[in-house]
Amino acid sequence: MTLSEQLPHLIQTYGYWLIAGIVLLESMGVPLPGEAVLITASVYAGTTHDLDIGLVIAATVAGAVIGDNIGYTVGDKLGYRLLLSVAPRLGITERKIKLGQYLFRLHGGKVVFFGRFVAILRVLAAFLAGVNRMPWHRFFLANFAGAAVWATTFGLAAYTVGNTIHQVAGPIGAVVLVVAAVALVAAGVLLRRREAELEERAVQALPGPLERP
Repeated sequence: MTLSEQLPHLIQTYGYWLIAGIVLLESMGVPLPGEAVLITASVYAGTTHDLDIGLVIAATVAGAVIGDNIGYTVGDKLGYRLLLSVAPRLGITERKIKLGQYLFRLHGGKVVFFGRFVAILRVLAAFLAGVNRMPWHRFFLANFAGAAVWATTFGLAAYTVGNTIHQVAGPIGAVVLVVAAVALVAAGVLLRRREAELEERAVQALPGPLERP
C-alpha cells in the first residue's frame, strides 16, 4: 500500500501534525504528496467534521513556509553541488532541474508564487531561489502568498466536496464523490502534460550539461 493510499487513515490518526509534516518535507525537497494530503484532509474535514478546515489550511501554510525557508537556506548555503548529488536519489531528473532553472530565469519571484501549484516546483523552487541568491525578503513574501493562496484554494474546494457528500446521502452523494474524483484526476493529467511541455522547452533553451548558476 502506497503512502497516498494510507493518507485517510494517517490523517485520521495524526491530524494537523501529519498535514504540516508532509507539506514541510515536500517543500524542503523530498518528493512527498503534499497536495494530496491537503486535498484528502480537506475532504475528510468536510465529510466528518473531525478536523477544522481553517486549521487544515493553517497547518498546510505553516508546513509550506517553514519547509520552503529551510530549502531556501540549504540552497543559499550549500548550493548547486548538493542538488546534483542528491537529485538522482530523490527521482529528480536533469530535465526537471533544467525546468526549474529555465522558469526561474524567466520569471524569478513568480516561480516561487506559482510554483506552489506545480508538483516539481513545489520541490525545487525554494532551493533554486537560494541557489540563485534571490533576496530573502522577496522570496518570503512570494512564498507566503503562494502557500496561502494554494492552501486556501485547494483546501476550500476539497472541503466543499466533502461537505456536500456529508449532506447528500445515498446515491447522489456517491455520484458527487465520483464526479469530484474524476475532476481532480483530469486536472492532474492536464498539469502533468503542461509540465512535460515546459520540460521540453527548458531542455531546448538549456542544451548540454547542467549549468551551474
